[in-house]
Amino acid sequence: MSWLESLILGLVQGLTEFLPVSSSAHLRLTAAFAGWEDPGAAFTAITQIGTESAVLIYFRKDIANILSAWFRSLLDKTMRQHPDARMGWLVIVGSIPIGVLGVTLKEQIEGPFRDLRVTATMLIVMGVILGTADRLAARDETGGRHRAPKQRKTLQDLSIRDGLTYGVCQAMALVPGVSRSGATISGGLFLGYRREAAARYSFLLAIPAVLASGAFELKDAAEAGHVSWGPTLFATVIAFGSGYAVIAWFMKFISSKSFMPFVWYRIALGIAIIALVAAGVLSPHAAESAG
Repeated sequence: MSWLESLILGLVQGLTEFLPVSSSAHLRLTAAFAGWEDPGAAFTAITQIGTESAVLIYFRKDIANILSAWFRSLLDKTMRQHPDARMGWLVIVGSIPIGVLGVTLKEQIEGPFRDLRVTATMLIVMGVILGTADRLAARDETGGRHRAPKQRKTLQDLSIRDGLTYGVCQAMALVPGVSRSGATISGGLFLGYRREAAARYSFLLAIPAVLASGAFELKDAAEAGHVSWGPTLFATVIAFGSGYAVIAWFMKFISSKSFMPFVWYRIALGIAIIALVAAGVLSPHAAESAG
C-alpha cells in the first residue's frame, strides 16, 4: 500500500464510519474504482481504532461517568440502578452478539462477504430499512391530522432486551454494506427511541467491539507480518481526525434532520454497483493482496 492510498483510504474511513452508509463498503469500493488491492478486513479493523479514538474523546465525559459509576456498582449495590452504571452493563450486554458472530464468521467476513454484489445488495436493503425506520420516527414526532405526536424513548428507558436487540443489529454490520451506525440506529428507531438517543447508544456500543476487533487484527497482523505498518498507521491517524469532525457534525445534523439523504444515496450507490458489475466494469471479487 502506498502513502497516497493510505491517505485516501484513511479519509474515506473517517468520513464514512459514523454515517449510515457503511465505511467498510466505501473502503472496498474506493479500492475497486481506483484499481488498488482490496485493503482487507484487517486494514478496516485497525483504522477503525482511529475513528473509535475520536468517539472516546468526543464522548469523554459520558464515558468517564459510565466507567466511574459501573466500577462503583460492583461494590455498592445502591449504585446498580444509577443510569450511568446501567449504561455500562447495557453496553456489555449489547456487545455480546457481535463478539460471538465476529469470531465464528471470521472467514466469511474476510472472504465471501466482501463480494461487491453482497455489498451492493446490503446497501440497498439497509437503505430501505433505514428509510422505513426514519419515516416511522418522523410520524411519531410530528403526529398527523387525526393523531397527536407520540413521545419517543430516551436512553433512560433502555432495557436489557433493547440493549440486546441493538447488539444484534450491530452484528449485522459484519457484512460490508450494512453500516454499523445504520443498522443500530435503524434498530433504535424501530424500538421507539429518539434519533439522538439511538445514535448516542450506537456510538457507545461500538467502542468495545471496535477496539477488541482492532486489537485482535493487530495481533494477527503482527504474527503474520502481512500489513504495511507505516501506511496503515498513517491511515489510522487520518481516520481519527476526519472521524472526529464527522461525529461533531452528525450529532447536530440528526437533532433536526431526516436520514432520507443517506437512504437515497445508499440505494443509488447499490444500484450503480450492480450495474457496473453486470457490465464487467467492476470485478465483484477483491484483488489478491501481494503482501
